[in-house]
Amino acid sequence: MTESRADAALPDLDQAASSAASCLFRGFADPSRLAIVRHLLLGEHRVVDLTRHLGLAQSTVSQHLACLRDCGLVTSRAQGRASVIALAHPEATRDLLRAAERLLDLTGDAVELCPTYGAGASR
Repeated sequence: MTESRADAALPDLDQAASSAASCLFRGFADPSRLAIVRHLLLGEHRVVDLTRHLGLAQSTVSQHLACLRDCGLVTSRAQGRASVIALAHPEATRDLLRAAERLLDLTGDAVELCPTYGAGASR
């Protein structure tokens, strides 16, 4: 069987790399975490600003930021008594989200209607 041009452009992921990629996508899977990441594409923000903008409890934002920090997706620095949060790799994150939007455009509403992971799926 011959390899297609598209397949040739994709790296052959071993099991460890596939597992890491799966973990990365789980990091983006929660709507609140994704909202935080998307807001951080605008630039760095204090936790209180994220809380106010997203309408989430401070404890919720902090919990999601801890997850994103543990995954290496965000960084934080102290500014007085506040923590200032930024994306660790803003351009790569922007590229990934643009690629996801492009793929979602191509799949139409199939992802939302997916019985396993879609909006109406029982989890």
